[in-house]
Order: sequence, then C-alpha cells, then structure tokens
Amino acid sequence: MNCKNCETALRTDYSFCANCGAKIIRNRITLKNLWYDVTERYFNVDNTFLRTFLHLFTTPEVVINGYIAGIRKKYLNPVSYLGIALTLSSFVVYLMVKASDKIDFDVFGVSGGSTAGMTKVAEFTFDFQALLFIAYIPMMAIAGWICFQDKKYNFTERLVIFMYALAHYSIASFIPSVLILLLKPVIYGNMALVFTLLMYLYAGYTIYRLSNFKGIAYVARVLLFYVLFTIQYFGTSLAIPLYLMITGQINPEDFLPKK
Repeated sequence: MNCKNCETALRTDYSFCANCGAKIIRNRITLKNLWYDVTERYFNVDNTFLRTFLHLFTTPEVVINGYIAGIRKKYLNPVSYLGIALTLSSFVVYLMVKASDKIDFDVFGVSGGSTAGMTKVAEFTFDFQALLFIAYIPMMAIAGWICFQDKKYNFTERLVIFMYALAHYSIASFIPSVLILLLKPVIYGNMALVFTLLMYLYAGYTIYRLSNFKGIAYVARVLLFYVLFTIQYFGTSLAIPLYLMITGQINPEDFLPKK
C-alpha cells in the first residue's frame, strides 16, 4: 500500500510512513478509533499539547524561546495553541449567552443593576469575542515593546510571546469558567474580574521568566506594562458602546437604571 499523505510505497509492517512520518491508518473509522485518535493527539503524556500546557506553567521561557529559536516539534505552535483556546472560549461564550439573564453585568454597581445598554454591549462582545481576544495580543506586544527591551525581541516575536500567554490563560481558565456558568452563573460577572486579574498576573509572570530585569527594575517596568495595556484595554471597551451609539443601536438613556 501507499501512504495516504505523500503516496510513498510502504512496507506492510510499517506503523508510520518513513518519508513523512504520518501514522498509517488501515481500518475504517469507528467511534472507538476516533476517540482513541483524539485522546492520543491531545492528552497523551508525550503529546505536544499536554507538554505545552504543563510547561507554560513551569517554564514558559523554554516553550516560547524554543519556538522563536526554531524548535517546532517539541511544543505546539502558538497559532494552533491559540486556535484551541478560541475553540474552548467559544463554548464558554455559548454558556454565557444561555445564562445571560442571570449574569449581572453591572459588577461595580454604578447603575443599580444591569441596564438595557449594558446588555446590548455584552451581546456585541459575545458576537465578536474571538476578534476582541485576538486584539489583546498586539496590545500586550506594544506595551511589552515599550517596557521591556532587554532581550531585543522584534515585534513579531513579541506577538508570539503574548499569543502563547493569552492562549494559555484562556485554556487554563476554561474549566473554572464552565463550572461557574453551569452551577452558579449569578456570580460570573464578579468572577470575570478575578479571571482578568489572573490574566494580568500570568502575563507578568511570563515577562518575568523571559526578561533579564529583576527586583525593583522588573516591578517598575511590569507596572508600566499593566498601565499601558489597561489604557488600550479600556479604550477598546469604551469604543464598543461608542460604536453602538453612533450606529443608533443604543442611546444614552439605555444606561439609566431600570424603573
């Protein structure tokens, strides 16, 4: 038989193609071998996904600098890792939409509860969640470019750094988010603030492992990094209701407390 991927002739005792390395599939697909393929691909102890997930907790500098240096087989590449994160987060958004009537979007209590305006902003955010999440990557890259120049990463390499960091934060927060939305969605608005804080902390941890700055120098620079990213973050957040007002989808009265 020939390899189905590269058409190279194969010996009958081969399990993998000697030319392209693809696994040889001889039987028709069944639920059993489909499940085995999924678990083998993503949850095997020697699998690149699981190894990437664990090492981004313990040694993120090894994963990130390895990819930047040209290592491609040991860890999952940042685009694939981000793709998994976006897939999982889309399920979280689905649960948020289903439980939106129970979630209080006015987490600071400035309006005495969720208003029609806040609900419409939340719905817009749900619809474009993936695009907004991806937008955070260049925002962090810009802030990192300004604050941390010791390693001389170029801008694309900084995009790789924060692609890994944000994707990892998203994947790590997936199970807690799902559990909260399924069991007690009423507190999700407040927990979202906790998750955002964890995103900041993990970004700072990643920078710490990659940077030569330590002590006071690191603290001062990472605080500036947080400030610069937060300015961009809130700028984007404010742009959403502004856009909805300009397009006539909401008006200022929609943000007044419900009677």
